Amino acid sequence: MDIDAVTKTVMVKELSFPVVDYGAGPAVLLLHGFPDSRRLWRYQVPALASAGLRVIAPDLRGFGDAPKPAAVEAYKLSVIMTDLLGLLDALGVDQTSVVGHDWGAAVAWGLAAYFPNRVTRLVAMSVGCPGTSGLWTIEQRERAWYYCFFQFEGVAEEWLRYDDWRLFREWTRGDGDLERYLPDLSRPGALTAALNWYRANLKPKRPAESGSAYFPLIQCPVLGLWSNGDNYLTEANLFNSQEKVSGPWRYQKVAGASHWLMLDKPDEVNRLLVDFLTARV
Repeated sequence: MDIDAVTKTVMVKELSFPVVDYGAGPAVLLLHGFPDSRRLWRYQVPALASAGLRVIAPDLRGFGDAPKPAAVEAYKLSVIMTDLLGLLDALGVDQTSVVGHDWGAAVAWGLAAYFPNRVTRLVAMSVGCPGTSGLWTIEQRERAWYYCFFQFEGVAEEWLRYDDWRLFREWTRGDGDLERYLPDLSRPGALTAALNWYRANLKPKRPAESGSAYFPLIQCPVLGLWSNGDNYLTEANLFNSQEKVSGPWRYQKVAGASHWLMLDKPDEVNRLLVDFLTARV
């Protein structure tokens, strides 16, 4: 699908966001992660619209064609959630299902936890809910080495770009949308803006300062999707999210897919999404 053909510009507090708005029916908000854009969902948008849903997929700030403020604090999840609530208001959407992947899943968990009146259903791909027992096992800590590496302002940028983006290419292992990532991240200020998500939200803290144990329970129905080829996130990080879900919980492992399961297994992912988002609760 030509994503640009179904993209409009939506103003939120004097910032302009490119947003896919396609189809009619109950709304579903699709939230990408690092280092993606709304184009990540190109296989899901037509399938969900055909199932009778209004599909809304923005570029989140710092990514794609969205605004890229310079301040690290501009990328706090609370700020991102404010963007999205403003976007929904501008589109006349009171309630929506939310599907999030990677950082988009982190935002989706936050929306469902702190704005439960706006979120009817939640699909979390790859990233689990804060405050669960699966997030900081030693295996997960080892996989998440880059969280700390990305904290080094300027240094991380230079290493990722060095030798024709060699480290970045090795880190992605050829998965995802590499042919899109490199042009996007080569724009002035784009790489720093994307890394600022990590700097604003994952700066190392003492155990007592993390606050994740106090993350509210999720009340709406939740579907967790994890792929067994994910090089960055363990299964327990997502499967154990049921500890924080008081509403109906489903979990599905997608076999033979990388971290970018919606690209590698689009038909399977689309089937799971349509089944969950259109089912009677």
